[in-house]
Amino acid sequence: MLKKFTLLLFFMTSVFYAQEKQVSGTVVDADLNIPLPGVEIQVEGTDQGTTTNFDGEFMLDGLSSGDVLLFTYIGFKTLKVTIDDRDVYDLKLESDVEQLEETIVIGYGKQSRRNVTGSVSKVGSEDIKKLEPLNAAQSLQGTVSGVNVTPTGGSPGAEANIRIRGISTNGNNRPLIILDGIQYEGGLNSINPQDIEEVTVLKDAQAAIYGTLGANGVVLVTTKGGKRNQEAKFDYSTYYGLQQTTRTLPLLNATEYGLLINEKYANAGQVSPLGNITGLGRGTDWQDEVFETAPVVSHNLSVSGGSEKTSYRISASHLGQEGIVGGDKSGFKRQTAQLALDTDLKDNLNLKTNLNYFHTENRGLNDFGLGSVLFNAINMAPTIGTNVDNLTGFIDLGNEVVNPLTQIRNTFNEGTTNRISGNVHGTWEYYDNLDLQARIGFNSANTRFREFLPVFNYGPNKVFNRLEDNLVNQNQQSDYDYTIDVFNTYENKFADIHEVTIMIGMNAFRQYGEFVGGSRTGVPNNSWEFANIGTATGTGDENTSTSFAYDLRRLSYFARVQYTLKDRYLFSGMLRRDSSNIFASDNRVGWFPSATAGWIASDEDFFPEIEAIDFFKIRGSFGVLGNDRVPQFAYRSSLASGAASYVDASGGIITGQSPALLPNPEIKWEENTMFDIGFDLRLWNNKVNLVMDYYRRDTRDLLIPGLPVTGITGIAAPGSGAPVINAGSVRNQGIEIELSYSDNWTDDLSINTSFNVSTINNEVTAINGADFIEGGQFGVGQPLPSRMQVGQPIGYFYGYQTNGIFQNQAEVDAHPSQQALGANAQPGDLRFVDTNADGVIDESDRVNIGNPIPDVTLGYNLSLNYKQWDFSTYMFANIGNDIVRNFERDQPNVNMLAYNKARWTGPGSTNTVPRLTSGATANNVFSDFFVEDGSFLRLQTLSVGYSFKPELLEKIKVSNLRLYAKVDNIYTFTGYSGYDPTASTGQPIGQGIDFGFYPLPRTAILGLTAQF
Repeated sequence: MLKKFTLLLFFMTSVFYAQEKQVSGTVVDADLNIPLPGVEIQVEGTDQGTTTNFDGEFMLDGLSSGDVLLFTYIGFKTLKVTIDDRDVYDLKLESDVEQLEETIVIGYGKQSRRNVTGSVSKVGSEDIKKLEPLNAAQSLQGTVSGVNVTPTGGSPGAEANIRIRGISTNGNNRPLIILDGIQYEGGLNSINPQDIEEVTVLKDAQAAIYGTLGANGVVLVTTKGGKRNQEAKFDYSTYYGLQQTTRTLPLLNATEYGLLINEKYANAGQVSPLGNITGLGRGTDWQDEVFETAPVVSHNLSVSGGSEKTSYRISASHLGQEGIVGGDKSGFKRQTAQLALDTDLKDNLNLKTNLNYFHTENRGLNDFGLGSVLFNAINMAPTIGTNVDNLTGFIDLGNEVVNPLTQIRNTFNEGTTNRISGNVHGTWEYYDNLDLQARIGFNSANTRFREFLPVFNYGPNKVFNRLEDNLVNQNQQSDYDYTIDVFNTYENKFADIHEVTIMIGMNAFRQYGEFVGGSRTGVPNNSWEFANIGTATGTGDENTSTSFAYDLRRLSYFARVQYTLKDRYLFSGMLRRDSSNIFASDNRVGWFPSATAGWIASDEDFFPEIEAIDFFKIRGSFGVLGNDRVPQFAYRSSLASGAASYVDASGGIITGQSPALLPNPEIKWEENTMFDIGFDLRLWNNKVNLVMDYYRRDTRDLLIPGLPVTGITGIAAPGSGAPVINAGSVRNQGIEIELSYSDNWTDDLSINTSFNVSTINNEVTAINGADFIEGGQFGVGQPLPSRMQVGQPIGYFYGYQTNGIFQNQAEVDAHPSQQALGANAQPGDLRFVDTNADGVIDESDRVNIGNPIPDVTLGYNLSLNYKQWDFSTYMFANIGNDIVRNFERDQPNVNMLAYNKARWTGPGSTNTVPRLTSGATANNVFSDFFVEDGSFLRLQTLSVGYSFKPELLEKIKVSNLRLYAKVDNIYTFTGYSGYDPTASTGQPIGQGIDFGFYPLPRTAILGLTAQF
């Protein structure tokens, strides 16, 4: 009996081991017959699996006959293979047209690009990976048509101004940012770009599903998640870079400066403060002293994977960036952490959650405006040494100009922000073709800021002086919001030709927070270390406190119907109703309808049989969107704290409260009416894609503050002002073109390239209650240089036209008098144009002398892959915009740009640069002499990488290893004489004025990415 049992056990064991086997093979593209690396291979029903290597090869152990292998690859149909008696499997994957039709996030849902009827652009994770931007907003510049991204500065951590299809309002033009379905106010610079799966931009009426929030366009950010049936995969990337300025301005050295200063005073009949200039030499190069090489370092680590019913991704990152001006006084740090879970609780119930933590730290300098560090570096006299902190007894440079190195040393501040954002999203498929989705999202942010102004004397009458006591400023702000979305979706197909998707839902949003801040003198030891309101001991007028709280609520209902007939006639209709406590009860509700339609003409039987054309779609959209980004409660009366002083019964002065802005209970939403028509064309087996759009965007009921009203209302009182009213209209229109080409030229060489171009024509079409609205700043004490006026682009430059230089007294005598501008003209002065021909040059002769809005924006991207090598480059351009040179101080003794060496010195010497003088002159009034062409072409990125073959990495258990070198902001081709032609405050009325813009640094990076 024992012998029979032993024989049976031996037989069963032999059979078991006989069934285990090792299989191998290759996977290729069925159409192109090229290997497919990275194909995921999974043993069905288990966690066992692998991926193909660079040559499309795979190998799996421990298989048995009858096991089923699943081969999955993006853009290809999933292949099932049952293991039989073979050991080698050579397989071909077929293209999946449905998968190739990439999915586009459109707000409260997704749609295949084939059926999208709106103007939508997308930037994927691979594109972001190639660009490796410090700020995720940079991934949109030059890669998406109709989107213009201008930095607020080159200082570390600076945010970016994102403008979608132009400037539509004199107020807040910032687009709505949606992070994983939830409204996000943190700014894109706080998000780790390596955590982003894709960024989708809704540019037209497709954004109407967001109603009152979508007028400036919508940026949808989707973060990465894990994959089902995948073992834990670790991704690590790091880089280290060095940053330097791309440009220094051509300034005078000490000897040149001395010669020209002496000439200035001689021309005015005055005695020069320098006298003998022998031995001045080159003097101090203040730009060289201020600029430095600064490091930037980044680390990113993530782990992702999943089982049959659950996927996960956990990531963390660190970014440290120092400034090219100021050293450790200027820096930015960002730490992030993310958790993403996706699980099927039941076959018909799915739960997703995303949790994000962002921590940022900023130290900053005065880097933009009169008195900024670079402003002082440009204007500081090169005859003064770097160790001169107090300018007493030195040449008078005016009230603002001080030693920039001293300014840096005396700058003390720090700001930190801790933000937690997250959401929980549930999907319940409760009936055939029906699902109910509910989402709860939240943001919680705490921001702290501390600043210290020490006692210091920079010299006579300097605005930076603190002669008697130091000062500490501290504030803290807490911001919270939560969103609740509930929406029901019905999706079905009838008779094989009708496809219907109906979505209806509601949204509840609340944003609230509080601010408290204060100032106090008497910081012990005049030291940053002790700079805290709690330790300060001072009393007096500078010891202040302030606080505020806010509470914004919005309740919305929305619906969308999408209908497709015969898979080629497309229609979508949307309606949203918003109710907000920003406005009074009579204007609290807004309705925002839109409709889009499309026709896939290439699917028609009568469409010409042109072999090159794979796909041709015509589409159009029309809708109304809103903008409610205005001061809260402008419809109600309020008091301004500390704005006015009163005399009490004993004759003492009491600081109290006074009426604030005059209320206007009639204010309502700004409304954007959007029209778009375009087409999508694909050629030569989808290798070439062409997208073209014409758009028109009319904004009406602009909310404008400060329009003149009768003085009887008391708006001239301290803290008061004219009400906010709906009083303007703006039109933006233009054409957008996106062209891309992608192909595998050989088994070893592939290319991917794209080009986009956008035009924009901006015009103010109405202002009710005023002829114009002014803004911006030029010089000190001069009229505001920018205007919003009917028939002109918003924020255009308003000043004097010039017509050369007076060469002699006869020309001066023959020309209308310029005395009204501040001085009689003399030979060598600018000749201003009498535009109204009234025989005198005065303020009524000012006209349009420039437009800060570019006529055309362009972008170009190129990626090449050859064997293990990859190469990419990226560039963008603005054409047709003007910029104001406003970093030269109007004082006789400041340093000058080198163009002054070509100044007028006598008849016939020049007709472009006026004479130098320390006397009275009108040459410094705002004119086209200070307006330059801001057009540029920027070669932004050049990257070269090498990926090691997987078989070389197997021994160290690494599946992918790439080393790369990259340079950002390589070179800017421009005729502009300032630091950076992208200079902008971001203000609609006042943009394009350069106060000494902190330049974007050129950054050279060495990096590594690895998967294991």
